Amino acid sequence: MATTARVSSLGRSQFYLYMSLGLLATAILGFFNTYIQPLALGTFKGQTILHIHGAVFFGWFIFYAVQNWLVASGRTRIHREVGLLGIALATAMFFTVMITTTIRINYFEALGFGEQIRIFSWVQVGGILFFISLFTLAILSIRNPETHKRLMLLATISLMDAPIARILALFLLPPPPPGFIGPPPVMAAVIGGLGACVFLIWAVIHDWRTRGRPHSVYLYGGAAFILLQLTRIPISETGMWMKISTMIGNLGH
Repeated sequence: MATTARVSSLGRSQFYLYMSLGLLATAILGFFNTYIQPLALGTFKGQTILHIHGAVFFGWFIFYAVQNWLVASGRTRIHREVGLLGIALATAMFFTVMITTTIRINYFEALGFGEQIRIFSWVQVGGILFFISLFTLAILSIRNPETHKRLMLLATISLMDAPIARILALFLLPPPPPGFIGPPPVMAAVIGGLGACVFLIWAVIHDWRTRGRPHSVYLYGGAAFILLQLTRIPISETGMWMKISTMIGNLGH
């Protein structure tokens, strides 16, 4: 019985490892044409904060994959010790998003896209707040591994809207006109976020197969993630958010 339980536990750990590798690969693919390749060729032009932002977020995906590899290989003690780095990374992610948002609001406003960038900024701010909320719940539930690992997975899935939106745009939309520099529409993030639900569905199916029902994290957290996508456009266009985004932009003056 003990051997069977151990094999079952290792199988579940392997699933989370494969999920983390799939998320990392999708993030790389999504940003390959717009960031990784131009950066390697020396043709990428952007503020320094964009490189810091990219390094921190890619650092998270690598960190998450390594953490799952440690668990899958039975190195749970090292997994717990290295976990403190996750708190530092998540904190850095929050602040780089807020700084990047502030800079982008002022940059696009100077180009005449003030209203559009203030609307789109809800995608960035709302997204990182959702991630931080799930991450915080995951830390608070660290003594409950079944809840903890699902919250960490869902938090990472919530970051996939940007890379998936880029992948879908690459294959489904015509290239933007030469010289186009305006901010993307909120709908692009909504489509990317809904596309990320493929990973959520995969996780739910795995739960159904291994425990007979989906975990409450996927039921309630997944519903909240879908609600975030469906409310992105209406919230981004409210007068309240326009005032808040203006205040965020003013932090850069």
